[in-house]
Amino acid sequence: MNKCDQCIVRQLSSLKALNKDEVVKLANSKTTYTIKKGEAIFEEGEVTNGVFCVKDGVGKLSKLSANGKDQIVKLVKSGELLGQRSMISNEPANLSAKAIADMEVCFIPKSEIIHFFNNNNQFSLNLMQSVCEDLKESENDKIALVQKTVKQRLAETLLHLHNEFGENADKTLKVQLTREELAGIIGTATESCIRLLSDFNKLELIELVGKKIMLKNIKALKRMAE
Repeated sequence: MNKCDQCIVRQLSSLKALNKDEVVKLANSKTTYTIKKGEAIFEEGEVTNGVFCVKDGVGKLSKLSANGKDQIVKLVKSGELLGQRSMISNEPANLSAKAIADMEVCFIPKSEIIHFFNNNNQFSLNLMQSVCEDLKESENDKIALVQKTVKQRLAETLLHLHNEFGENADKTLKVQLTREELAGIIGTATESCIRLLSDFNKLELIELVGKKIMLKNIKALKRMAE
């Protein structure tokens, strides 16, 4: 049975503009993959020849820095499309996409996306708006790196992880990043990130439960992030 018409990706992405016949065409062309934690969906420099729909799980978009460190650019969850910009620009992927929790993704060939793009004006508009939103988000992140302190960026990132991805039954953040990954997001050294987390813990803004993080004072974190 075709479930593309009820898929969260279609409901939340540019694919919502597709009509019934196009959804059937989409379902017949897609390939579904299970990506285990730590595995790559695609690598930086790879020609993807299509887009990936995140049906379930959490992943990271990252870029390898000059010193060989993996710099996380964005975290992605169910409902998002990956590879849109490089497909439209006809360039290799500028970022790597990897699973930080088990994922289920669907691959749609470039030929199908281009067909929808050329024949469905609303779809093409939605797709371009989505790419523009990604660029805007990237610009905002660059501005934050310049204008906000590391402490502000850490508070902001912890709140983002809580608001976007939720928490476990024990109230810890559902998305568990390594200290190195968290440091990469906020743009500081791993040692500085560990020291700041310890400071936040002493101030009872958060509680460190092993490698997990629990937010204890969200209001104070919001004030710090401003």
